[in-house]
Amino acid sequence: MAHGLRPDSDSTLAASAADLLGALRAAPPLTHCITNSVVTGFTANVLLALGAAPAMVDIVGEAREFAGVASGLLVNLGTPTPEQRAASLEAAAGAAEAGTPWVLDPVAIGALPVRTELARALVQRRPTAVRGNASEILALAGLGSGGRGVDAIDSTDAAADAAALIARRHGSVVAVSGPVDLVTDGERAYRIANGTPLLTRVTGGGCALGAVMAAFLGTARTTGDGALEAVAAASLVYEIAAERAAAHTSGPGGFAVALLDALDALAPGDLPAAAQVEGGAR
Repeated sequence: MAHGLRPDSDSTLAASAADLLGALRAAPPLTHCITNSVVTGFTANVLLALGAAPAMVDIVGEAREFAGVASGLLVNLGTPTPEQRAASLEAAAGAAEAGTPWVLDPVAIGALPVRTELARALVQRRPTAVRGNASEILALAGLGSGGRGVDAIDSTDAAADAAALIARRHGSVVAVSGPVDLVTDGERAYRIANGTPLLTRVTGGGCALGAVMAAFLGTARTTGDGALEAVAAASLVYEIAAERAAAHTSGPGGFAVALLDALDALAPGDLPAAAQVEGGAR
């Protein structure tokens, strides 16, 4: 765990996650996604299975207005075409004006200059949350050169200090995805050990998690829960569903379908017994 971070209780997170999941399904959050062309359909289906309402609005002239009426916003830089780059900046401005919580997913930044420059411009706009793999988080903090395309070459532990630095510098919750997810606001942290390696063998496994975080942040905006709890709850719910999906399939093709079914079937009451949340000082 990064120096100075305080671990939080697994039972507290499981209870918060259960409450937030129930609230999300009772009032589905309108989740605005500007995301990459490779994963748009999968991301929308993940949100629908969860119980949220997806909207893939990435057109200049619409993105700013829509971000103002949405419950939560995802800006994913996986395929940053000129139109999407402009729409992302527009949507971030609209979210700031309306107080809409939003998630930045700086996909494959570091070695690729266009998306790296855009990610650094967007993080200055103080996203509610940043989600990435360890190499992406290190690159965003200026402490690494990025991974191998979308694949991390660094461990979650190696990015812990970078995550805390980004959180403190920009007032964001930072989620580092990996075999154990780290979610921190720079002062407190959760480590979530649920999940399955099959998530790395399905296109959109990580990108869809960013959308789930945006949905949970949209719900937390109405329930009064904090951003740290909402982002960590999103990770916990998604990873537990992924574990359950993996138990019913032997490969990535079946897993992608099983994940949607598992998200749909997951009940708030299932979370406390399944949660694997680690704490302890580094």
